[in-house]
Amino acid sequence: MLRVLAMFSARRRLDLVAQALAVGFAAWLLYVLFMWAFGPGAAERFRFLRDETGYDIIQHLVPYTEQSTHARALLVGVLNTLLVAVLGIILATILGFTIGIGSVSGNWLVAKLCEAYVETVRNVPVLLQLFFWYFAALRAVPGPRESWSLFDSIFLNNRGLYVPSLTPQDGAGLVGLAALAAIALWIALSRWAHDRRMATGQGFPAFWVGAGLFLGLPALAALATGLPFTPSFPSLQGFNFEGGLVILPELIALVLALSVYAAAYIAETVRAGIEGVQRGQVEAAQAIGLTRAQTLRLVVVPQALRIIIPPLTSQYMNLTKNSSLATAIAYPDLVSVFAGTSLNQTGREIEIIVITMAIYLTLSLLTSLVMNWYNARIALTGAR
Repeated sequence: MLRVLAMFSARRRLDLVAQALAVGFAAWLLYVLFMWAFGPGAAERFRFLRDETGYDIIQHLVPYTEQSTHARALLVGVLNTLLVAVLGIILATILGFTIGIGSVSGNWLVAKLCEAYVETVRNVPVLLQLFFWYFAALRAVPGPRESWSLFDSIFLNNRGLYVPSLTPQDGAGLVGLAALAAIALWIALSRWAHDRRMATGQGFPAFWVGAGLFLGLPALAALATGLPFTPSFPSLQGFNFEGGLVILPELIALVLALSVYAAAYIAETVRAGIEGVQRGQVEAAQAIGLTRAQTLRLVVVPQALRIIIPPLTSQYMNLTKNSSLATAIAYPDLVSVFAGTSLNQTGREIEIIVITMAIYLTLSLLTSLVMNWYNARIALTGAR
């Protein structure tokens, strides 16, 4: 240890010692707080995770019954939260970028409509927007017998959205592997097309070729294995629909509320990023014959991303944490299932709250880690 410290300057050694002391103090403080909260028998206080829950969960992405353990209920809640977060981030990003680009459009009407959207949505509390989508919008749709239908295969009513589904059979795993291979090839192809364009200036339709691979390889694998999926279509049986896949109205309302709310802030971030690009870059692109769409896609947006990514990370983290508002409409997320029902049944308030906080902290740190990696990659790409 002394030899390692001798390799650094006196100022650097002092910094390293100070950092080591700070880390040691933080670890000691966490240990003291843990022992104060749980005591010597900390392991015993978490044994409730092995007990049966005795309650059902209306939506679970993994097998779950009333005889499942609280640890299983925790997993169900985490997966339901991740489902909301992923769907909300995707929809908010698409909507936010669209509105952000529209707000700097040369069309006066489009720009003003986008501005009105941003000013309206971001000044209304997200909880009220959640109530609007759940109690006003989705509760206004008809009952099962008067469902709105599309091609007699997709049905929307006040009990949810019913869509056709596929039940995997033997050989379905090969189709999944083909889909993963197609994604890997798509990424490799995109990188090759980028390097080729930077070196030679020649373009390549990597997106369309990658999309063809993503659709074609799994289709070929499905044909080779004899179509290992059994289709299931929803149909009205008595007072409700049977078959297919049902998307709960609580999930629809939560995803819509969170994504629409986050999109307003993302739109402002995108607008600021686009306006942060020097006007000379746009004029140079137009001078070499690029269209407005090509200028935006190839010149403006890549440079604007360096401004957009850091605040965009905060919006993704906020959206994930705001998913805890699901308890207001009884969607079975992490807080509703584990920090709600399991807490009431077991009485383990401290343990459950600590676990829930640790999971949200982990999700936020992982989101920040991925976005910081992407931000660094964008910066390195621009520095070449």
